Amino acid sequence: MRKKSWKEHLLQHVKDHLSIYLFVSVLFLMGVIFGAIIVNSMTFSQKEDLFYYLNQFFGQLTNEKAAESKEMFLQSFLHHMKYLGLMWILGISIVGLPLIFLMIFLKGIVVGFTVGFLVNQMGLSGFFLSFVSVLPQNILLIPAYLVIGTCAIAFSIRLIGQLFMKKTISQAPVQWFGRYASVLLMILALAALSSFFESYISFMLMKKLAGVLL
Repeated sequence: MRKKSWKEHLLQHVKDHLSIYLFVSVLFLMGVIFGAIIVNSMTFSQKEDLFYYLNQFFGQLTNEKAAESKEMFLQSFLHHMKYLGLMWILGISIVGLPLIFLMIFLKGIVVGFTVGFLVNQMGLSGFFLSFVSVLPQNILLIPAYLVIGTCAIAFSIRLIGQLFMKKTISQAPVQWFGRYASVLLMILALAALSSFFESYISFMLMKKLAGVLL
């Protein structure tokens, strides 16, 4: 029998868990929309206070006082590693299944709020700033969160089926746990690349754009 290529394994994985991928994608988009709604529900003084701190940050960018890219990379990667790792662990715990849904939703809120606030306060300039500060790393990061969320949910459901419904599985527990662990390693590698974009590419673009717009 011919051994399946990694592309075939990937397509089979997506096909097997398509309903979960659709669910977490919709959940994430709901979070983005909710984050944008939060911006519109903020009072004028709240927006002014937040915009003041935002201007201070952009001022530090233009005055060369921001943290070094290496430090930003380590902080960013450590944050993503903790968040993604927690989702992975919650998939094993079974009882943490609802928290996985919440974490995906919260990630959407952060993205929606960030973009919504910049656009709300700065108009077209805010759109360009959000484009260079949010888009580069999130091209990789959002799929990483959706994949780890889907795999954690699928793993948890599989555990529930085996422990409580006595369903038979075609693979040994060690084998599918190994695959689950390998997914985390691949996602962390993707998060590291995303952190690189955030701390070097996005940082450089924000610095140049802040100098022009502010």
